[in-house]
Amino acid sequence: MTEQSSFEAIAFTARDGLRLAGRRYRARGPASATRRRPALCLPGLTRNGRDFHDLALHLAREAEHLRDVYTLDYRGRGASDFDPDWRNYAIPIEMLDVLDYLTVIGRHDVALVGTSRGGLIALVMAAAQPSSIGALVLNDIGPVIEQQGLARIASYVGRAPLPQSWADAARLVRGLFEKQFTRVPDTDWETIARQLFNESGGRPAPGYDPKLARAVSVLDGPVPALWPQFEAVRRLPLLIVRGENSDLLSQATVDEMTRRHPRAEAVTVAGEGHAPLLRDLPTRAAIARFLAASDKTAASAHAAAA
Repeated sequence: MTEQSSFEAIAFTARDGLRLAGRRYRARGPASATRRRPALCLPGLTRNGRDFHDLALHLAREAEHLRDVYTLDYRGRGASDFDPDWRNYAIPIEMLDVLDYLTVIGRHDVALVGTSRGGLIALVMAAAQPSSIGALVLNDIGPVIEQQGLARIASYVGRAPLPQSWADAARLVRGLFEKQFTRVPDTDWETIARQLFNESGGRPAPGYDPKLARAVSVLDGPVPALWPQFEAVRRLPLLIVRGENSDLLSQATVDEMTRRHPRAEAVTVAGEGHAPLLRDLPTRAAIARFLAASDKTAASAHAAAA
């Protein structure tokens, strides 16, 4: 099976007319699988839905409790159109795009898997549209964002050169991330590069709008702690995934999150930094188990309300 045949491409128009793209990984198996809470995966700042390909296949085709999985490319990333106004590369606008996407695919009460920026969008959604999220996985993000990690990301967004070949792309990505991702095999760096970059004529093409760097530059200085926003997710089953070598999410913040959210679970991905790739089997299995448990919690709540 080719990667393209494993999902259905989705194209839709956001409320301001921009064309955006997503994917649906349809659950394999009995019809009951499609009745389980679907998962929606939201990527990091410069990333796109390709980051979740391995996790999506696991949840839709390999896990014990199968479910539909959707991914989304934010505006200016992946297969979505670039926005003519860089100021729209902002979390409130991107949250509206996510809500439009949920309307298009006819879903609500999703299990949201949010990597980095995707997790920040989830925190805002949980407060603004509580019924949109039924369970939450935060991948290497929390209410406190470490300035060191933010500065590292800002140092390369929009500044990295465009590779001339996929071998060059693999070397570039390895140079950027190998200090944090110490367990990535040499043969996997090109796979990761193909997630980050688009492809045109068989060669790497920009995977995000370079003007995204202007949106990042306005974040100079410490980011305020988001503990008030975190309160909105206390009602949700929560799984926190942290990379062992992360410089954006500290263990101290994870500990405080689990203290404030008594039903939260946390897992650490060994040998990975910001943000965990969600490609290793133990992490995929942990997410699958968490989502299955959250399905049972939802079923119990519905039965009690009936």
